[in-house]
Amino acid sequence: MLKIKNLNKNYGAIKAADNCSFTIKPNKITGLIGPNGAGKSTIFNIVSGFETEDSGTIILNKIDISKFPPYKIANSGISRVFQKSKLFENLSVYDNLAIAIQEDNTSFFKSLFKTSKLTEEQEKRITEILKLLRIYDIKDKQCRELSYGQKRLTELARAIVKKHKLLMLDEPVAGVHPSVRNTIMDILKLLKGNGETILLIEHDMFFTLKVCDEIIVMDDGKVIAQGTPSQIKNNKKVLEAYLGD
Repeated sequence: MLKIKNLNKNYGAIKAADNCSFTIKPNKITGLIGPNGAGKSTIFNIVSGFETEDSGTIILNKIDISKFPPYKIANSGISRVFQKSKLFENLSVYDNLAIAIQEDNTSFFKSLFKTSKLTEEQEKRITEILKLLRIYDIKDKQCRELSYGQKRLTELARAIVKKHKLLMLDEPVAGVHPSVRNTIMDILKLLKGNGETILLIEHDMFFTLKVCDEIIVMDDGKVIAQGTPSQIKNNKKVLEAYLGD
């Protein structure tokens, strides 16, 4: 699905990505973890086009997307939920999804200035996702009126409703109520059951170990381990990275 090969990114003397390589398998939930400063966010930003690698390649379904701008990467099939809210606060939950479901970047920007009529298929898709994410009853609320947990669910819904091949989630349960955390866990497992491929960064280790099929561990810009949750939690290198020698 996604192959990252020999990726390098330096900020002066800091190596945020140091010859980093890993593969994301299709129809799996993969966690990208590591201590603060390990390089996780840099990898996410490079893959989604918001930063440019110094060297290395990123392959999505056999297509080299290295150096693609963000909109072209999104149109290639990568949908991302950011750590900080990117919702249109003055629009309703439904309208946020309606903008996201536009098929290409041109349609997206046109929809910001002119109301676009959705097809029956698009309306049906939005309704399905609203119900799946358990936010159908708040679809007409403006996003500025939502609780933090409702905003995270809306952001997830917006990412899912857009056509994609890979769903990238940056700390999807950070700061949310435990009940919403459980809801998101259930939803991610359901999405995987429906054929989704998901890559997530999350500091909540209980959540990560429970929801992920595979986990990639980074430290100092390098991949130091990759395996199943049971393999990772018993890995000596991982324990040293988090706890010290």
